[in-house]
Amino acid sequence: MTAPINRWTDRRLEVVISRLLRTGVLISATVVLLGGICFLSRHGQELPEYRVFHGTPKIYRTFAGVVENAGPSNCPAVIQLGLLLLILTPVARVGFSLAGFALEHDRTYVALTLMVLGILIYSLAGPH
Repeated sequence: MTAPINRWTDRRLEVVISRLLRTGVLISATVVLLGGICFLSRHGQELPEYRVFHGTPKIYRTFAGVVENAGPSNCPAVIQLGLLLLILTPVARVGFSLAGFALEHDRTYVALTLMVLGILIYSLAGPH
């Protein structure tokens, strides 16, 4: 009787995580680029008003607000969505690492990665 084959080796985990990071960055860059093209096509001829500071509208300050408002009619929300995707890419990497370590039955790294993931989620979604 042979031992079960562990398909999740360290090398395979590294390859999958590197693809996850690369894909996340490419998707977020594409979304930001599309939002930028949209914004410039609509507002490229406007002169900027630097005398008065215009803060970020409230709809762009939450995940839900950005996701709900992102679309072809709201170019700044599309740009914000791309930036959120860029921020969430390393968070997804930590989450995927957690799953990989759990599949490898590595309790020490599961505990450490779970703490890191908790800190990341708290820092992004916690009270501000």
